[in-house]
Amino acid sequence: MFNDKNILITGGTGSFGKKYTELILRRYRPNKIIIYSRDELKQYEMAQEYDRECMRYFIGDVRDAQRLKKAMNGVDFVIHAAALKHVPIAEYNPMECIKTNIDGAQNVIDASLECGVKKVIALSTDKAANPINLYGATKLASDKLFVAANNIKGSADIAFSVVRYGNVIGSRGSVVPFFAKLVKEGAKELPITHPDMTRFMITLEQGVEFVLKNFERMRGGEIFVPKIPSMKMTELASAIAPGLAHRIIGIRPGEKLHEVMCPADDSHLTIEFEDHFVIQPTIRFSAPVDYRENALGERGWMVEEGFEYNSGTNDRWLSREEFLKLAGEFLR
Repeated sequence: MFNDKNILITGGTGSFGKKYTELILRRYRPNKIIIYSRDELKQYEMAQEYDRECMRYFIGDVRDAQRLKKAMNGVDFVIHAAALKHVPIAEYNPMECIKTNIDGAQNVIDASLECGVKKVIALSTDKAANPINLYGATKLASDKLFVAANNIKGSADIAFSVVRYGNVIGSRGSVVPFFAKLVKEGAKELPITHPDMTRFMITLEQGVEFVLKNFERMRGGEIFVPKIPSMKMTELASAIAPGLAHRIIGIRPGEKLHEVMCPADDSHLTIEFEDHFVIQPTIRFSAPVDYRENALGERGWMVEEGFEYNSGTNDRWLSREEFLKLAGEFLR
């Protein structure tokens, strides 16, 4: 579905944008891939690696509504990946997080509507479900904006959806390269925030594949959540450095012990499919949608009342061996 299409990725020089670009160029013949981000050095470096004729590099910030509208001229599909994501930094710089994650989200919506974009997927995070930190709260607000955008589109042929997933193994700023760096530097112990802490785990390629598939599945207004395994942080540390001691340092500002992707409070809205969940909108649209069947004809079923998709009670767990196989390239 991406052949001869124009695709724009906000925050496109990040881990997701680079992997998405790699897969699209490998499998499809896009007319244009527009990388929209504010870091000129990262754009320069990415352009050395991805220099195909279809590539376009736009310096711009999602806070800049006019620049977004210029960049989206003639665009068919948008992936909104730009965000301020570092939990403690967001706690100390709340307005900067709000400007990018909430105001920026509305700017993406407005530009998409004005420029005739056909489909928009916004990337979310497990931290947006029952948020306790500012990053999660701003992403929840962003999710609500993208869902509600389907109610203000009028007669425009456009759909907005959200993809929510957990920690990406090896992504920039994640714990995997951090632990690997400590081990290479000869650390005698690894810092662990809490001995019982768990997280959902997904690889970058799995995340990109999920987004690609959901462009085909989406009806507009739904939040897609993949079924992925969990892992204890102590198990992750022991897999990276067997036998190395752990030092408990305490939970950081805004951190949870376990992450949730489908809250129990949304169980009456949650539909289970074979390999993912869909959280239906909390609001009614003028044209009702039965989300139990997606645009690919896949059918799902309502979960039980009170169901919660929680990294601590997940029925799928990543073993040390499985983790090392997935994270191998980041541990060399």
